[in-house]
Amino acid sequence: MRPFLVRLTLGLALGVTAVGAAEARSAREDVEPAEERVFPYDAQIPGCQDPDVLEKVATNFAEKEAKFWNSSMTIIAFDRIERTAWRPWGLDAIPRRFCSAVATTSDGLHRKIDYSVRESLGIIGSTWGVEFCVHGLDRNLAYAYATACRMARP
Repeated sequence: MRPFLVRLTLGLALGVTAVGAAEARSAREDVEPAEERVFPYDAQIPGCQDPDVLEKVATNFAEKEAKFWNSSMTIIAFDRIERTAWRPWGLDAIPRRFCSAVATTSDGLHRKIDYSVRESLGIIGSTWGVEFCVHGLDRNLAYAYATACRMARP
């Protein structure tokens, strides 16, 4: 009798899970794109190779190095720039463009860099913003982007 009850309970649990998953799937089909909300996003953010994006990444990197790590290291060049993802979490999320490149730093080394351009995440939400992680220079691993900049990618 007992094994029967265990199987019945498991069967009911799986059935409820399947119904919940089907409802979630059908709800996702009716997603309202972020551009059509009351406070819409326009999804018009600069590309990975845009000079303003690269300048903002380089400036923010130099500021972080000086302010938090007492370092004068800067990014002096970007190479092999490519987009790795565009809106990977769907239309209903804030538009984000994920990119990667090879950055040459002032110490002469070439390091991979992962960065993203995000709509309305700049100063007080008035403009686009960037987030970045330079491989090998994410010194506070436990708090920022984890090992090998994993959390800076989609």
